[in-house]
Parts: sequence; C-alpha cells; structure tokens
Amino acid sequence: MRAARFAAVAAAFALLLPGTGCSGDGGGRQDGRTVLRFQSLAWQKESVDANKELVAEWNAAHPDIRVQYVQGSWDSVHDQLLTSFEGGEAPDIIHDASDDLADFAHGGHLADLRGLLSARLKADIPGHSWRTTTFGEGVYGVPFLQEPRVVIADRRVLEKSGVRIPTPEEPWTWPEFRHAARRMQAVMGKGAHAVAWPLKEPVSVSLNLGLSAGGRLFHQGDDGKVRIRFTDGDAVVPRTVREQIGTDGTASRSTLGMGGSDTLPGLFGGRYAMVPLGFSYRQQIVQQAPEGFAWTVLPAPAGEEGLAQGVSPQTLSIAEASPYKKEAARFLDFLLQPRNMVRLARGDWMLPTGKRALADPSLRTTEHGWATGVALAGHLRPAPAQSVRGYPEWKDKVATPAFQEYYSGAIDAGELEERLVEDGNLVLARYQR
Repeated sequence: MRAARFAAVAAAFALLLPGTGCSGDGGGRQDGRTVLRFQSLAWQKESVDANKELVAEWNAAHPDIRVQYVQGSWDSVHDQLLTSFEGGEAPDIIHDASDDLADFAHGGHLADLRGLLSARLKADIPGHSWRTTTFGEGVYGVPFLQEPRVVIADRRVLEKSGVRIPTPEEPWTWPEFRHAARRMQAVMGKGAHAVAWPLKEPVSVSLNLGLSAGGRLFHQGDDGKVRIRFTDGDAVVPRTVREQIGTDGTASRSTLGMGGSDTLPGLFGGRYAMVPLGFSYRQQIVQQAPEGFAWTVLPAPAGEEGLAQGVSPQTLSIAEASPYKKEAARFLDFLLQPRNMVRLARGDWMLPTGKRALADPSLRTTEHGWATGVALAGHLRPAPAQSVRGYPEWKDKVATPAFQEYYSGAIDAGELEERLVEDGNLVLARYQR
C-alpha cells in the first residue's frame, strides 16, 4: 500500500495547508485548549463515518482537549509519514499498520506506549497482538483491527460439486483444497476456473498463509540478527498456487496481476467459484453482488499448524515529538473502548483485537460470514516479517518480483528459493550492521 514518491510528497504537502491539521489551524494550543491531530486512514464510507462520529463524541465530552480529524491515505502513508517526521510536522495520533512501524520505531519517531496506556486496554488485547507492535523493549502502537484471509465461494458451485463444505472446526487441508478445486472445476462452464488467486501483491499472501504449514521464512539467530531460510513449510502455499495454475488447471492465470476487487466481477459472473480474499472484501460483495448471487465465507486451508495465519493489524500510535502524549493516550483509550472498537470493526468489516469487542453478539452472527471470521481470530499470529528491519525493501525489490515470476511460470522453485534467501539476506544484512 505504498504509492510513488510524488504522491507521497503531494499528500504530505496537503497536510501542511491551513485547516488540514499540521500547521496554521492545526494541533497545539488554541484558545486555551489542547488540539490533537488524528490522522486516520479509514477510506470506506462506513469506516470514515464511524471514526468521525467518535471524534465528534469525544470533542463534545472533552472541550479542553479537542481532536482534529485529518484524512490520510493507505496509498502514500509510509512516505508521507517519513516526510512529516523529518519535517517536524507529524500528527499527534497516527493510524497505520503494524508491518510499517519497525523503521519508525527504531528511528525514534514513535512514542513508547508502555507507560501511557490504561491497564484496561493493555489487558483487553491479547499478547500475540501486542507482539505485532513490540520492537525491542518498547511498544509503539495499539493493534486494534485485524483481517484474516478467507475464501469467498459461490455457494451454487460448492453444492453442485458435492465437495465437503469446510468449517473453522473442520477446515480443508491444503491437499483437500486442491482436490475440492478439481471437483468444482468439473462442474464449471467452459473457460471458467474453480479458483482465482489475485496476486498483485503476492508477498503477504504467500507468507501469511504459509504460517498454517509451518512456514516462517525469517529466523532470528542467537546473535539477534534475522536471516532468511526457505523450508518445506514455506513452500506449501507457493507450490499449491503454482500447481493449481500449471498442473491442475483449476486456477486462472489471468488473475495473478489483479487486486482483490478486480476478481469480484468474475466471481459474480461465474468465471471463478472461489477467491481467497481479506475478510473486509465482504463489504464490496454485499454492495456489488447481483441480486440472487449466493455466496459463503470459508476458512482458509489448514496445514500442520492448523488454521494459523499471519496478520499485520491496523494500529494507532503516538508521535514521539507530540507534546501531548498523555492527552493522546486518553483519546486512544476512549476510541478503543469495547463498544467503540466494535463500531470501528463493523465500519471496516474487519475483526477487533479486543477480547470484549470480539464477544459482541453483532460480530457472532452467521450473516455475511461474521461468525466464521470471529472463529479464526484465535488463530491469528504476527505476520512473519512483522519486526524485520529492511522488510519493505526486501518485499519491493526481491520478494515481489520473485514470487510474481514463480507464479507465472517464468522461474522454478529452486530459483525462487535462491532469490528470496540469497538476495534477501544481502538486503537484511545492510539493516543489521
């Protein structure tokens, strides 16, 4: 979710304009009140509305500490934040994702939250979620929303094929997933495929689903340094995708360069029967599916580690340069009260990290697959590259092109491993001197 440098600089420049929150009418002290700038990356209407409503509720109840909503963008957040940190214009409260925090945390741009957060909030979020925002001894963000990857399936094709319908209690294994796809392919129309893998961004899919098969890829040695090793577990997901495309003929080659949204018209039109997608795509399906389209949410396949999969939760951090850290922490505690966390989760069609929010009845309904997602919450783990310094460069320069070429058939498994490991370790070494 990172755009070209031009877009990032443009976004950062926009934040410096009067009235947008970083200068002029921005944060600081105004009319005797503290003003906090809260940069949100919410983009779906329901999510933006939920965030703005909560900001308005806080402001109504706290006239002495006003929060100013600033709209950011996932497409440019990394470079925009880097620019704002370097220019001394960072928002007080920062919405981001945990896999983007490592360099900012190590660079001293984010506040260590350990002494700022309430005991209630610290206890409500499980330890495995806190690990996604822990770097060294410090905690540099509050993980509050998480998104498992699921399989969105055409119920009509599932039933017609006669395959066993997987559940979180009895999921498909990876071999069963291949078998089910072959069964479903047999009842598909000419030119259609049982599976569409949208792999425009192949790295997170490959690594995060790989946890189910025991893949880790990144291994920390006794010297504290992280090195890449490609094991049998790391190979399960890439091999499954490659074989579905090239051997079984059950997966569409044309979707490899697509994003998730690009595959939805094909799902609705019967060109694909199953699409592995992030949990939040259910909102687009509800909004865009033609009348009468029957769909269901299935858990992703399980391996030797069960339904484990990696996630990089959305996070809320406080800028180290903010002079109002305690006030910002009070706002975070309000924003992430269980009832409010549920509102944010429903607005983004994701899962909350908080245990009390996850227990809310509105998230445990079978409608739109909410209950399936909640059943997966206990299996979510930090993404393999969560705290690895240099990961963004490794992902962009090494892993993305290597996975893309492997899935397309341009290179074999041996060259994929060689590039991920040998070229990748050269990149990581520069960040760990």
